[in-house]
Amino acid sequence: MRSDQRTPDQLRPIVLEAGFARHAEGSCLVHFGNTHVLCTATVDERVPSFLKGTGKGWVTAEYGMLPRSTGSRMSREAKQGKQSGRTHEIQRLIGRSLRAGVDLGLLGERQIIIDCDVLQADGGTRTASITGGYLALYAAFVTLQRQGLLRTNPMTCHVAAVSCGLVGDEPRLDLNYEEDSTAEADMNFVFTDRGDIVEIQGTAESKTFTRPQFDALYALGQKGITELIDHQKKVIAKL
Repeated sequence: MRSDQRTPDQLRPIVLEAGFARHAEGSCLVHFGNTHVLCTATVDERVPSFLKGTGKGWVTAEYGMLPRSTGSRMSREAKQGKQSGRTHEIQRLIGRSLRAGVDLGLLGERQIIIDCDVLQADGGTRTASITGGYLALYAAFVTLQRQGLLRTNPMTCHVAAVSCGLVGDEPRLDLNYEEDSTAEADMNFVFTDRGDIVEIQGTAESKTFTRPQFDALYALGQKGITELIDHQKKVIAKL
């Protein structure tokens, strides 16, 4: 049993609240336990220059952590004048992951910007951002359909993400910060509802891991993402 009383293959309590931000075309407040992220989708009728005249759209993401999302206050990156490498890496991951579930040709020449703002961090902020960002994006497409700007929802599949890791050589699903900071190895899995792989990030932290250990983590990732997609589907049914 883990410190929060979960079994090794158990997700943290998941809450996905669509429509949280009234001014955004799509939004979702996502809770992975004590990790809380607000995901909003903004429709921009312009596309990046490399897509002008192609008839295709784009999905991109921005990510940030609020100053008191962690135990001590962190300075805003805007005040520092630049984003950290970690921020760049995470927002590119979110964008890649969400584009994997979209037919950009059906979107037309418009861009959807997904903003993921971490309100409270306890591990897994990037996986929570992808899972909630999917719902914000889907809701924005519904808004465009209701406005008569899209005939068909461009979403082709569900996309969700979860972290896994080895803690004391035990494979565990959906690590909180306490576990993530002490894990011998940790991974982030991004899958579709078809079981296709979007991305796998894996790192040996304090020691290497074996193929059987990787297979165990992969199976946990599949299990967790299947459950997260079930949560997504329940939210979508109410949009």
